Parts: sequence; structure tokens; C-alpha cells
Amino acid sequence: MVEFSGGCRFEVFTLFPPLLEGFLGESILKRAIDRGLVAVNLHNIRDYAVDRHRTCDATPYGGGGGMVLKPEPVYAAVEHVLEGDAGTRDANVPVILLSPQGRLLTQKVVEDLSAHPRLALICGRYEGFDERIRIGLATDEISIGDYVLNGGEVAAMVVVEAVSRLVPGVLGFDDSTRNDSHSAGMSGRLEGPHYTRPAVFRGQSIPPVLTSGHHAEVDRWRHEQSLLRTVARRPDLLVRYPPDAKDAAFLTEHGYDLQSLGIETKE
Repeated sequence: MVEFSGGCRFEVFTLFPPLLEGFLGESILKRAIDRGLVAVNLHNIRDYAVDRHRTCDATPYGGGGGMVLKPEPVYAAVEHVLEGDAGTRDANVPVILLSPQGRLLTQKVVEDLSAHPRLALICGRYEGFDERIRIGLATDEISIGDYVLNGGEVAAMVVVEAVSRLVPGVLGFDDSTRNDSHSAGMSGRLEGPHYTRPAVFRGQSIPPVLTSGHHAEVDRWRHEQSLLRTVARRPDLLVRYPPDAKDAAFLTEHGYDLQSLGIETKE
């Protein structure tokens, strides 16, 4: 058994643990688990059903299509895992429903979640949760986008991977997340283009500045490319995170009417 060294522990409650097992057994996340930096415990909600058929869903009161996830097995699973032998639940552990009705998952939300050493994720299925799960058990509700999936397992994978990347040591170079698109280190901007070998591919050459050896010029180029990519693809990010006067002048010089885009200049 791998000794957990205290990065982030995830308790994932699902009707289909095998859906997550393959995901957890590959690449960077597997190495993080093997090294004890991250722990992901899968809990089958069916194990906490009380009838011989291990029933976890039922038809909705009032009629309508689909089935609804019953409250009894979900409560029993979460309380058993989070209360443990102490018999009292740690109020500092967020209990998160993964649902299209939740608040949108952003990098800021991921960063906030990463401050917790332990997270409980409940994967929905069927038509949704009995409302009493939402009212009496969950402390948060998160959606990974404005669309509907068959269940919350894919959303759980997204949360686990996004939060795990912020655990020191998981990526090997702890500063590598600072320059990711949407990260705090990028002030909400998108990353600019990246290049690797060969220097020429099908007639397309890499920008000469990248082989100049002039680090300040490389940094300036990357910053400017980030601005250009953000204003072209996600101008809404510059509305939320206004550029300073120098960056605003650069964008104006490149033909962007910031006023028409609703982008103000930071004082």
C-alpha cells in the first residue's frame, strides 16, 4: 500500500467505480498516486443500499420520466466514509455534487478547492439527485460546463485532475502551472503559441526570437503573443482582467478597438 504523504485526498462516490479506475491508472495522475502525493478512494454507492437488489434509484414523486438517485444509500456512503470511527463528520471537508446545475468550474474554483486536503465528490446518475441530498448533505455543487452528461464520473475526473495538478511535486516542476491558460499567474490570459523541434516543418519556421538566446526578448514575445491570442479568442477575459496602459497600447497598435470590445484599461 502506498503511504499518503499529505497532498490531496479525494473521496469519490459513484455507482460505477470501473469508469474511473482506468483514468486513475495512467500517466501523471498514476505517478502522483504511486508517490503518495494524491489519494483517490472510490466508493461504490450500491454497497450502502439496504435491500437485496442494492437499489439506488426510484421513480420520481409526481410522475415524469427517468429515475432519481435515492437519498438513503448516498447519505450512508458519505457519512460512513467521512465520519469513520470518530462518529462525527469533519465539517472542513467539502461535499460536492457534480451536476449541470452547479456553479461553473473555473481555474479560480480549482485553486480554491486545492486549499482543502480532502474533497468528497458525489457523481450523479439518471435524472438527478433526490433534493434532500442537495439540501442536507452537500456543501457545494459544481458543473464542468453548460451541457448534460450521462453521469458525474467524467466531471469527477476533471476535478481530480485539475486539482491534482496544483499539488506540489505532481508535475515535477511546481512553477509549470503558473503559466497555464486561465491560471492566476497569467492574470486570466490565454497562453501564447509553443514550438519545439524541428525548427522548420513543411515550410513553417519557428519565430527567430525563440532561438535568439535573449531571454528578455523571449519573455516579451510570449507576453505579447498571449495578449494577441486572448483578445482574438477570448476578449471576455480582458474585460474581466483589464490590460494595463502599455498592453492596451500594444493591442490598439495591432488594430483592436478595445472600447468596442468593452475592454477598459487598468489604472
